[in-house]
Amino acid sequence: MNKSETVQQAVSCIRDGMTIMVGGFMAAGTPDTLIDALVEKGVRGLTLVSNDTAFPGKGVGKLIDAGLVKKVIASHIGTNPVTGKLMNAGEIEVQLVPQGTLVERIRSGGAGLGGVLTPTGIGTVVEEGKEKIVVGGKEFLLELPLRADVALVKAFRADLSGNLAFRRAARNFNPVMATAADLVIAETEQLVDIGEMDPDAVMLPGIFVDVVVCREEEK
Repeated sequence: MNKSETVQQAVSCIRDGMTIMVGGFMAAGTPDTLIDALVEKGVRGLTLVSNDTAFPGKGVGKLIDAGLVKKVIASHIGTNPVTGKLMNAGEIEVQLVPQGTLVERIRSGGAGLGGVLTPTGIGTVVEEGKEKIVVGGKEFLLELPLRADVALVKAFRADLSGNLAFRRAARNFNPVMATAADLVIAETEQLVDIGEMDPDAVMLPGIFVDVVVCREEEK
């Protein structure tokens, strides 16, 4: 099955008010071609789930700059002063989640679990409004799973059936986010025919990927 589409076709189903997960760590491993297409399309009221909000003018920071995001769920926003300014002005809602907890909440969403128990945040503002569960005499916070309408991920190499390989640290949040969304769109630097990828080199099976966009074809 050929899952290759143009970038315009790929983002055509993304609508106002959706929740989107975007891979990347401070813009490394972020699908920039797809981000640019969303900015051009002008979808608004998005809930963005990402590790961070990158930098002004880079990565998911472009979505923040364009005013397309109403809520951010991330582990930090410190590298993007625009996000902080909008948060302080009440123009964007920011939910900060410890990085490890963020990953496990996404993993729980992808695995169909009811959440994850973690000691992280006990005794801090992180525990406010959350259920505590005692296991073996120790308190844990119940952190609920995270899912999205769409996940935008970045791969180094893909085949037409959606099998993906990532390049070094650019793998970061991409594979786990691809398990936790109703629709997964992968941007890749290299696109090859089915059968050309060594099965041992596949880092994310194509069963998790719905659409593949080749970045080279969009230049």
